[in-house]
Amino acid sequence: MSVHSFELADISGTPTSLEQYDGQVLLLVNTASYCGYTKQFDGLQKLYETYAEKGLAVLGFPCNDFGAQDPDSHEEIQSFCETNYGVRFPMFSKINAKGDKTDLYRYLTEEGPEDFRGEVGWNFTKFLVSGSGEVVGRFEPGTDPNDQEITSAVEAELAKL
Repeated sequence: MSVHSFELADISGTPTSLEQYDGQVLLLVNTASYCGYTKQFDGLQKLYETYAEKGLAVLGFPCNDFGAQDPDSHEEIQSFCETNYGVRFPMFSKINAKGDKTDLYRYLTEEGPEDFRGEVGWNFTKFLVSGSGEVVGRFEPGTDPNDQEITSAVEAELAKL
């Protein structure tokens, strides 16, 4: 099993297989529109713009699990992200990252590689995924998307493509 095994609805409700990202490095992020870390959308977009042509896809998963910080509709979330942060990377329908977790987040936190398991504690937790769909890194919410820790890990995975 890998991250590519999952299908989720994109933000417009269209079923989307993560298999379409086979051969790309992924950064999966549970996002929220009204969080102290919301400004990270800027950094995520910058990271996406910097590395997309080299094979990186940033995937945003709105999440209302932590402090009810993403209560809006999918349309409102999409508009908020585009208008306020210029987000152009793929956004998906809301997920549950704790409790009755969405299958992808159950895999990431309970079934994926042991080094990266564990409950998601807040919005903007980031999982780095190799081109073959394996989780190869995890970064907690306080780590800015353009922190050298993340960019170095992304570059190392892109070099393997």
